Amino acid sequence: MSSFDVVLIVFQIFVLFFTISVQCCTQAWVALRLGDPTAKMLGRLTLNPLQHLDVWGMLVFPIYSLLRGGGLMIGWGKQVPVTQRNFKHYKRDDNITALAGPASNLGLAFTAVVLLLVLKHTMAGGVLAIQAAVLIAFHFQDIDISALPALFPIALLLYFTVIINCTLFIFNLIPIPPLDGSRILRNYLSYNALKTYDSIGMWWMLIFFVAVGPIVGIFYPIVLGVFNGLLAAL
Repeated sequence: MSSFDVVLIVFQIFVLFFTISVQCCTQAWVALRLGDPTAKMLGRLTLNPLQHLDVWGMLVFPIYSLLRGGGLMIGWGKQVPVTQRNFKHYKRDDNITALAGPASNLGLAFTAVVLLLVLKHTMAGGVLAIQAAVLIAFHFQDIDISALPALFPIALLLYFTVIINCTLFIFNLIPIPPLDGSRILRNYLSYNALKTYDSIGMWWMLIFFVAVGPIVGIFYPIVLGVFNGLLAAL
């Protein structure tokens, strides 16, 4: 692994940490607006990534998925604590809080696309910077890194922001603890089914961890197709 590959990993880790911080903070804010101050009282209404840090979800799993999955980084933060009895409509409001996370992923991806549009149409060298970011992010060979445009780091950060957030939007809806999709599913299970689900939930995450390569292989063309559609607007 070259030093430039390490830089690419650092860029993606930075984007992932920022994305998860926004996601958790958004869920804490939505829960507060719906009547539950639990997350705020526990210090989760913040963009400080240390408050949302899950070692497995933000360090071990992302790097493992990146190295094994061929360039696609996925992960998660600590689940945002919610006290359902504080909600006026506890199932509906809990679902809204859970969905606020994936919604924030879409918001960040859209914002990054808009900034890429601004970069392309208003900044000298913006087009070349975006083209270089696309080629390097997808590991095209024979790229002369010594001749990269000055705006390349910004374009690459924005590019990774779109890719990672589109991926996490899909990933977070999977109904496996501690992902947001699991919170939604739990609200519709019977008591006995819920006990069984909670008892095996983390085992499914272990299976997912071992099988991350093939699963990422499924996510990758989906995310790439979404992003190619977004790039067509540039």
